[in-house]
This record gives sequence, C-alpha cells and structure tokens, in this order.
Amino acid sequence: MGKVVLVTGVARQLGGRFVRRIQRDPDVDRVIGVDAEPPEHHLGGAEFLRADIRQPAIAKVLAETGVDTVVHMDINGTPLGHRGSRGSVKEVNVIGTMQLLGACQKAPKLKRLVVKSSANVYGSAPRDPAVFDETTAPKSLPSGGFAKDAVEVEGYVRGFARRRPDVAVCVLRFANILGPCADSPLAEYFSLPVLPTVFGYDPRLQFVHEDDAIEALRMAASTPRRGTLNSGTFNIAGDGAVLLSQCSRRLGRPTLPLFLPTVTWAGSVLRALGITDFSPEQIRMLTHGRVVQTTQMRETLGFHPKYTTAETFAEFTRSRVPGLLPPEALARTVDRLAALLPAHGGPTQ
Repeated sequence: MGKVVLVTGVARQLGGRFVRRIQRDPDVDRVIGVDAEPPEHHLGGAEFLRADIRQPAIAKVLAETGVDTVVHMDINGTPLGHRGSRGSVKEVNVIGTMQLLGACQKAPKLKRLVVKSSANVYGSAPRDPAVFDETTAPKSLPSGGFAKDAVEVEGYVRGFARRRPDVAVCVLRFANILGPCADSPLAEYFSLPVLPTVFGYDPRLQFVHEDDAIEALRMAASTPRRGTLNSGTFNIAGDGAVLLSQCSRRLGRPTLPLFLPTVTWAGSVLRALGITDFSPEQIRMLTHGRVVQTTQMRETLGFHPKYTTAETFAEFTRSRVPGLLPPEALARTVDRLAALLPAHGGPTQ
C-alpha cells in the first residue's frame, strides 16, 4: 500500500496544481482533496471531499480515510475568488488550522504533516536584519492581517509537534509566490496601472515561482532521501532579490511616490473599493522589504529552486497585461533622471 495524502485548500489554483502533481509520485496510492468550496479546476484522479476545516467533522474525514500524510495549504491572505471577508479568511487560517491539528492529533496512522506558511512571520521593520534565517526573531511581531495569522498558525503547529513527536512536521515559509496563476495581494498590486510607493524607499523583494512552491511542497511530503530531512522549518525563496523600482520598470508601470500617511490612506481606499487588498502589512513590506536566507532549504531539505527571484518575476511579467509604458523606454527614462540628480545636488541612494 502506498501513501494516503490529504490536501487542504484544493479549490485554489495552487492547491489544485499540487494535487495533480503529487498523484504522479510512485509512492502515493491515494490523494484526497478537501475544501469548503468545490474546485473549478480538475484534480486529476484525486478524490474531492467538500468539508470545512473549521468544523469538527474534519476529524471524521481523517479517521475514515486512513490518512498518513497531511499537506495543509488552506492558509491564505485573500478570500477565494474575492468571496468573503477578512474575518472569514482569518477563521479559515487560524480556527481551521486548530481544528485540523486537533483531528491530526487523533489520527493514529498520521506520519507526516506539511504546512504552507509564509515569510510574513518575520514582519517588515526599519531595523530588520538584511537577511532573515529561520531562527531570526522579528523586531516587532505582526500586529494584524495575514502575517499575524501565520504567526498564530505556526504557534499551534509547534504545539502539535510537541504532542505528537512521532509525526514528522515540516513548515515551509514561502517568500511571495508569483507566476502565471498567482492569486495574492502582491500579484494584485503589481497589476495596478500605476504602483503607489512610499516616497524615499526602494525595498528589496524576494519571490518564489509557483512551480518551485509546488515542488518544495511535494518534496516535503515525500519520503526523505538519504542525506535530506523533510522536517523542521525552512525558508523557501528563489536566489537573489530585486528592487521595487526594478519591478515597476520590468512591468512597464509607472510608480506614484507618496508619503507614508498618504500611502496608508490610499491603501484603505483601494481595500474599500475592492480593487486590491493593500493591507498595512503589505505597505510595511513595500517600505522596508524582506529577504530570507535559504541555506537550510538547500543543505537540509535538499531543495534547489529552478527559478531565481528575477526569473520568477520575469515569468510573472509575461503573464500580465502590458503596462502603460514600454518597459525599455521607462527604464531608460528613469536611468537618465537618476544620472542627472547628483549633478544638480539632488538626493542620491
């Protein structure tokens, strides 16, 4: 008998793609996709069970299916298809995770738990280190939004790991996931015709391609190979970093530098209009940036991303509607202005 894998959050594109991918693993015998909403995409040969992980009934699902591996992907920053509210998303992220972990604790056949977390747990602050590793504590804990959800989720997962030391627990802290099917607040931000930015700041950003995200999850859910260990907490990101100004040039979208209070106000307006979830935590990231170290990802987990951060953004750019300005012309104009500023005593970066 091969492994029985249960995957949460399969109604989203990333969850659906992972389900289709994990079925091809030779040691996987059965895949069960779970979500409160039926997926609009196909799941290959996987079974779909309509179940809300916020409800105690999820324990019955694990008990009846004999699951030995759980991949928890139903932790997100936005509602599915923009249906629902921030409150409903938090309930799924936090209450749903609590219920799922309670069910996992009672599942005697469970051997492996993989959790899709986020590098948002590190927050974004002016005195942050240049690079976060897995042991770095944030200067200030996220005060709200998806980042706070991720911190709470990881706390519950650590509690579960202490109660079930027989289960291999792997937490993957993903950098911003981008790609042709990306569905995230940052992808929505980059789709705006003009990008609001914080005056005087040009943050470093880091991305992971959705294909690499799926492969990292698959590796974490698989039987460990010699020399690898798929348990623990790992940062997952493509090599390198890019500046926000470079992103705007490559997209062909002009920026609109605003003072921080104005950006905060603009974010609240965009959220109220339903255009994008321009949350305070995203504003902090677009002010101070965030870069994570991936040494443990390579040396301990044994995962090597196919795409760098720059290549990930290039793939994402090709999947978007072209911006208002040709990227090449925008880049030349910005470079010329930057070259002129020192000659006239202007500010330099």
